[in-house]
Amino acid sequence: MLTDAYGRPVESVRISVTQRCNLHCFYCHREGEVFPKGIEMTSQEIQKIVGVAASFGIGKVKLTGGEPLLRIDILEIVHGIKDRHGVEEVSMTTNGILLQQYAGSLKKAGLSRVNISLDTLNPEKFRKITGSAALESVVSGIREAVKADLTPLKVNMVLLKGMNEKDIADMIAFTKENGLILQIIEYESPLEDYVYDRYHADLSGVERYLEDLAEKVTVRQMHHRRKYLLRNGGEVEIVKPMHNTEFCQHCNRIRVTSDGKLKPCLFRNDNLVDLLNPIRNGASEETLRRLFREAVDRRKPYFK
Repeated sequence: MLTDAYGRPVESVRISVTQRCNLHCFYCHREGEVFPKGIEMTSQEIQKIVGVAASFGIGKVKLTGGEPLLRIDILEIVHGIKDRHGVEEVSMTTNGILLQQYAGSLKKAGLSRVNISLDTLNPEKFRKITGSAALESVVSGIREAVKADLTPLKVNMVLLKGMNEKDIADMIAFTKENGLILQIIEYESPLEDYVYDRYHADLSGVERYLEDLAEKVTVRQMHHRRKYLLRNGGEVEIVKPMHNTEFCQHCNRIRVTSDGKLKPCLFRNDNLVDLLNPIRNGASEETLRRLFREAVDRRKPYFK
């Protein structure tokens, strides 16, 4: 297992397979890609990078975007990754719009579970946040994913000040009714700009609200996230990445950008390590392993 200079093991790799998306969420951080170039890795190149990661004992792979289901070869990507020696789990973060169409095929290809981005069940708020009227498609996609056993299924709700703060009870009821886990996520931004200042909401009040509803509160190893098991059923996790030393101290992932660069930290773009060009230039397995180790050596907690 690879460990960085701060004693943090790297246990998962998060791969952005595209920066294309069929939504226009105003708060999207694009997995930290500030200036996407429109370059995309091929399925074979993604599989090669996963193979390098797996050779270090990194067995968990999460596919992200953009919207991963816009890749016409997404089933090939999932199947190719799952077939790699050492890969234990392939999961995906999606906005859910195309999931009704793909859920069954994704499961057959080897996908274990999905996280679905959904900030509100209110159609008008959904349109304001995403620029789309596709809420019903997302809800249908969630139900199809449950039917296909892409579970445990988590719903990612980014809390936005003045926008969806009053929707938490409805989201809890919806996720409980459908056997889902709700993740309430602090709005995070690699660039703290006027949008961040306007919409960032403190989650402390939400945590107090959940404590009153919970019969049990646990702390997950990953990022020391708090998990609330509610008295009448339902499960809620809180994700607080901003200015949080514990979050950084327990980070166990490394990212790959859509143009094939290893990204040691979501919040930095000055320490990336290029893998795609060496792969396209015929780099050896040992060279790629050396570059991977170099990226891990560049990891350091952003919030110290």
